Amino acid sequence: MKRLIITGYEDFEVRIGTLLGASDYFTIDQHQVNQFADATLDHQWIHTDPDRATKESTFGGPIAHGYLTISLVPYLWEQIIEVKNLKAMINYGIESLRFNQAVPVGASVKLHANLKSVINLRGITKVEIEAKMELKDHKKPVFTAILVFLYHFH
Repeated sequence: MKRLIITGYEDFEVRIGTLLGASDYFTIDQHQVNQFADATLDHQWIHTDPDRATKESTFGGPIAHGYLTISLVPYLWEQIIEVKNLKAMINYGIESLRFNQAVPVGASVKLHANLKSVINLRGITKVEIEAKMELKDHKKPVFTAILVFLYHFH
């Protein structure tokens, strides 16, 4: 996949209201779910006990943590754009986050990104991205959100 190259404010500005791209699919496995549970101390059985989740949950098996899907954004975002001429990038916030669908362990997800807005804050580029995470072979997205990044260019 070819990433979009961004070198400054102007590269974002000309793309307002457009699709920036989509990542490759990424498969979430049980090992990753268990590692996320260990890191966050969230060991709810719906995520970490495949036998119980298969027998007792309405999902028919274990599901990924919602916040695990959000934590994949940096990895998937870097597949969409490559930012050059950069001093620093700050994850500034997430607005309007909605979890719409559970992700079964073993399923694949993909990030789609549209550029909502870009603002020049005295030399710092504030970018708002309309993000949607797709679950392979499903119409309803995993989540939708507005991701806000601050880019400090040279």
